[in-house]
Amino acid sequence: MSSADAPRIVLEGVGRTYGEGRAGAVRALDTIDLEIPPGQLLSVEGPSGCGKTTLLNLLGLIDTPTRGELRWNGTPIGHLGERERTRLRLSGVGFIFQRFYLLPTLTARENVELPMRAARVSPGDRHQRTSQLLESVGLSERADAYPHQLSGGEEQRVAVARALANRPGLLLADEPTGELDSANTEAILQLLIRSRAESGATLVLVTHNPNVSARADRHIRMRDGLVVGDGGGR
Repeated sequence: MSSADAPRIVLEGVGRTYGEGRAGAVRALDTIDLEIPPGQLLSVEGPSGCGKTTLLNLLGLIDTPTRGELRWNGTPIGHLGERERTRLRLSGVGFIFQRFYLLPTLTARENVELPMRAARVSPGDRHQRTSQLLESVGLSERADAYPHQLSGGEEQRVAVARALANRPGLLLADEPTGELDSANTEAILQLLIRSRAESGATLVLVTHNPNVSARADRHIRMRDGLVVGDGGGR
């Protein structure tokens, strides 16, 4: 398995409204102009409901803008069909969701293997990669446990391992350390930073933790669906 190349992502006038044209429509993102160069570690900060998660969903091709243009390596995402967006998500994006989204009928090992199965990685390579990842998050002995047998912190660490499974070029993390104590927060943060350094991946972190955001190359702050502060970057 080789690492996916980190994309150059450009948003020009991007907005997202849910229920557009109907009463009660929600403007989750107003107008965003943003460029994220390959390999950057970007932290996204702001109060709850300001559009951070919506921005992650757009960056990761889970959602599409209702206005403006989002480009990956110069290609407008709006020009791609759903099959091509799905292929890009599978091979190029790793998500760490705030609510984990582990499948309850699968063990920790099987949850980590799932994206590799979808990418048709061979069983031997899947097993080896999964064992490495579970060891790296300190869960080798919990490989056969189901989500209901894991603590919230353990579930989060499985989610991190799953996100890294296909060696994505873009890692998107929505409060990846929100359920962890200080020791595990540091361990997961070091794992993400090390994985990013080894692969050259872009890492976008939504966080309220100043100790986490302090590690970033660049900081943006959001409010009411807008980027209201940009700490620059390399």
